[in-house]
Amino acid sequence: MKKLIWIGCLSYFVIGLAHVVLGSILPVLLQHYDRSYSAGGELIFSQFAGFLAGVLVSPLLNRRFGKRGGILIATGLLLCAEIAYAFLPPWGWMYVIAVAAGFGFGMIEAVIGTIIIAAVTEGTAVAMSRLEVLFGVGALLMPLAASPLIAAGQWRLAFLIVAACSLLSLLFWAKSRFGPLDSALNERPARPDRAAAAGTTRRLSLPYKGKQWVVLGLFILFFFLYVGTEMSLVNFMPAIFIAKLGMSEAAAALTVTFFWLAMSAGRLFAGVIAEKISYRIYVLVSCFAALLLLIIFPFAGHRLAAFAIILLLGLFMSGIFSIALVFSSKLLPGAEESTPSIMIASGGIGGAVLPLLTGWSMDHLQIAQTSGLLAAFAALLFVLSVTAWRIG
Repeated sequence: MKKLIWIGCLSYFVIGLAHVVLGSILPVLLQHYDRSYSAGGELIFSQFAGFLAGVLVSPLLNRRFGKRGGILIATGLLLCAEIAYAFLPPWGWMYVIAVAAGFGFGMIEAVIGTIIIAAVTEGTAVAMSRLEVLFGVGALLMPLAASPLIAAGQWRLAFLIVAACSLLSLLFWAKSRFGPLDSALNERPARPDRAAAAGTTRRLSLPYKGKQWVVLGLFILFFFLYVGTEMSLVNFMPAIFIAKLGMSEAAAALTVTFFWLAMSAGRLFAGVIAEKISYRIYVLVSCFAALLLLIIFPFAGHRLAAFAIILLLGLFMSGIFSIALVFSSKLLPGAEESTPSIMIASGGIGGAVLPLLTGWSMDHLQIAQTSGLLAAFAALLFVLSVTAWRIG
C-alpha cells in the first residue's frame, strides 16, 4: 500500500507541474504569439476541456486496459503533449495540444484518486492530503524553475521539465509491482451480455437515492467553483501582479511559487487537522478565510502586503480540494467508486469555464474588478460550504 501511495504521489507531482506550466509562462507565451489574455483564457479552457474528457473517459479505458493500463496511456499522452508544446507550433495547434495534455493529467488524477479513496479505509484524508502535498510541490517548483528560464529567454524548456517527469512516472508505473493490489490494478472486467449489461447500467446510472441527489448537486457546484477559482488564481496571478504592481515577468512568475509553497505546507497538516475537527468544519473555515483574503487583496497596494495575502490564501485553500473530496464521499456511502470521478469532473468544468471568464475580464475590466470577480467566486463557495456544514 505504501508503495502505491508514493508512486501515486509522484504522479500527483507531475500533475502539479502540468497544471501550472501554462500559467507560469503565460505572459511571455502570449507575447511570443502576439495574443491577448482572452486567447490565454481560451487555451486554458481547452486544457481543462481535455481534463474533463479524461475524467469522463477514464472508466471506459480502465475497463478496457485496467487501471494500470489507463494510467500508462494517460501519462504517455501527457508526455507527448508536453514535448509538442516545447516546439511552439502554430497557435491553432496549441489548442489541440492543450486538450491532449488536459486529457492526460485529468485521467491520471481521476484514476489515482479513485484507487486511494477505495483502497484506504482508515485515515483516508491523510492519504489524500499526502497526494495533494506532492501536487503542491510540483505546482510551486514549476514557476520557480520557469522564472530563471524566462529571464534567460529559454522559457519553452519549462514544457520539457514536465515531459521528463512524466517519463519517470511512466517508467515507475510500468515496472513496479504492488503485491496483492496488482490484480485490482490490472483487472479488465469481462464484457457482460446484453441483459446483464442493461441491469448493470441501471445500477450504475442510479447510485444515489433521495437526499443523496441534493448532496451530490451541492458538491458538484462546490468543486466547479473551487477548481475554477484556484485555476484562475494560478494562471492569471502573474499577469495580475504585472498589471497591479508593475512587476517584471520573471518576478511575477514567482507569485505562483509563493502560493503553492503555502499550499504544500498547509497540506502537510490538512488531513490531520480535518480528522480532528471534522471535515465539515475544516471546509467551512477554509472557505471563509479564502473569502476574506480575496476581499482584502484589491486593497493591497504594496508588494509585501500582496505577497502576504497570497501566502495566507495558499495556506487556507491548501486542503479544501482533498478534504472536500473525502467529505463528499463519506456523505454518499455506497458510491465511493463514482463520487470522486464526478467531483473531479465538476472541478474540470470549473477549471475550464472560470479561467475563460477571468481572461475576458483581464482584457475588458480593470484589475480591481477582476480581483472582485475572484472574490465573488469565493463568496459563492462559502455559501455552499455553509450548506454542506449544515447537511454534514
